Amino acid sequence: MSKAMVCSCEDVTVDDVKHAVSRGFCDVESVKRYTGFGTGICQGKSCLAAVATLLEQEKALKPQAVVPFTPRPPLYPTELRLLASAPVDESQPPIGGVPQEVDAFPAALRPEGPLPQKAKVVIIGGGIMGLALAYNLARAGETDVVVLERGYLCAGASGRNGGGVRMQWGTPALVELAKRSIDLMKGFARELGINVWLRQGGYIFLAKTKPVAERLDRNAALHNKFGVPTRIISPDEAREIVPGLTMKDCLTASFNPEDGVIFPWPFLWGYAQGCKKKGVRVETYTDVTGFETSDGQVRKVKTTRGDIACDTVVLAAGAWSPEVAKLAGVQLPNEPHRHEILSTEPLKPFLGPLVSVLDTGLYFSQSMRGEIVGGMGDPKEPAGLNMGSTLRFVTRFAQALMEQLPQVGHVKVLRQWAGCYDVTPDNNPVLGRTPGLDNMLQMSGFVGHGFMMAPAVAERMAKWMATGESDELFTRFNLRRFAEGTLEREDMIIG
Repeated sequence: MSKAMVCSCEDVTVDDVKHAVSRGFCDVESVKRYTGFGTGICQGKSCLAAVATLLEQEKALKPQAVVPFTPRPPLYPTELRLLASAPVDESQPPIGGVPQEVDAFPAALRPEGPLPQKAKVVIIGGGIMGLALAYNLARAGETDVVVLERGYLCAGASGRNGGGVRMQWGTPALVELAKRSIDLMKGFARELGINVWLRQGGYIFLAKTKPVAERLDRNAALHNKFGVPTRIISPDEAREIVPGLTMKDCLTASFNPEDGVIFPWPFLWGYAQGCKKKGVRVETYTDVTGFETSDGQVRKVKTTRGDIACDTVVLAAGAWSPEVAKLAGVQLPNEPHRHEILSTEPLKPFLGPLVSVLDTGLYFSQSMRGEIVGGMGDPKEPAGLNMGSTLRFVTRFAQALMEQLPQVGHVKVLRQWAGCYDVTPDNNPVLGRTPGLDNMLQMSGFVGHGFMMAPAVAERMAKWMATGESDELFTRFNLRRFAEGTLEREDMIIG
C-alpha cells in the first residue's frame, strides 16, 4: 500500500486515487469528486498534475483524455466581508460567468465499446432521477435498462446542489413525496452500502414580509395534516436554535426538525453502483443526437455511440430535457435557470439547521466537513444553460448572509460553482406519458428539488411502469396540464 500523498489539503493518497479507479471513476472530474482532491485551500494547484500522471500510469485514460478539471473561482481564498464590499447593480441582469464552458466533454473520454442494439427501457439522463428510476426498475425485476449520461456522474444539477432535503412544501403532493423520500434516505446506507451523511438538523424558513409570513402559517397547517412536525416560531426562538442569527427585518419563522442535509455525490454513486450490480448498464459520456419515430412511438434512440432500439424511453435529463425533447419534435414548457452556490473554509460545527430567507432565496447550512454551503436566487437571472460563476452572486450572497450571521464575515470562500434549475410555469414537475409519443415518458421539471424528491418519485414511477397500475401522480403532473390550464402552483421554492 502506498501512503504517498497527492493532495495534502484533503489528505488524498496514491492509494485513494487507485481505489477510485478500481471503482470505475477514471477521469479527472470523477476522481476529484470521489476522493475530494482539489477541493481544499489550493483548489488543485499542487495536486492536479500528480493525479493526472497517476491516471495515465494506471491506464485509466488515454493521454488525450487526461484534461484538467474545471477551475472554480475565487483564485485565492477570500473573506466574505471583502466579497460583500463589491458593487452590485441590482437593476441589471447578470451576464457571463467563469468558466464560460463547463459542460463540454472531450470526445476522447467517450467509451470505446458499443452500446447494446436494443433495450427494453432507455433512460436519458444519469442524474439522481434517471439512476433512481433505473435502480427501482431493476428491483422490480426489469434489468434490461440502459442509462445514458452525456458527461460524468454528478456533472449536472444532481452533483451541484447544496444537499438540502425537506418536507416543508406548499402542495400536498410534494409534502407526501418529500416525506417518503427522507424515509428512504434513512435506509440508503443499509440497502445500497454507501453513506450519504443524512443529518436531520431541520430547516428554518424566515419571513421578512407579511405575505410570506402568512404563507408559512398556511403551509405549516398543511404539513401538520400529513404528520410533518413543522411549527411557527418567534424570532427569539429562532435565535435560540441558531446562536448569532440576527433575524434582521424578519417577522416570523417556521421550523421542522426532521428536515435535513445529505451529501449529494454518494447519493448518485450509490444508485449507480446498485444499478450495475443488478445488471443495468450506465453509459457515461454518451450524447443523445436524435430519435427514430413512427406511428406515435419512439423506435430508436440515436447517440454518439450508435443507435439503441427500445420499447420505452424516459426523458430524465433535468435542465437539458427541453433540448432533448426537441429532437423528437416535443415542446416542453421547462426553462433552465442558473443558480449559483459556494462553499467556505471549514469551521467548527455551530449550525444545526439549514436556514433560508424565503423572501430573497438566501439559504445556508454547514456540511459534515464544517464548510458553510449556501446560495441565493437572483430575480434578474435570464433563462439559459449557463453554469458559470459570477462576482455578482458571491457579493449578493455575502451581503445577505452577513446581515443574518455577521460573525462569519472573516470566513474565507474557497470555491463557487453553478447548476441549472429546470423551471416549469407552475414550479411542479412534468411526469407521465408524452402526448403523441405514447412510449416517451417524462421525468423532469423539478425546479431545483428533484434531488430530494427522486427516491419517492422513482419508486412510484418504477411501479407504475412495471405493473401498469394507475397512479394519480402521472396524471396530475402530465404534460397535458399546460395546454388544459389545470395548474397547481408550488410556492416554497428557494435558491
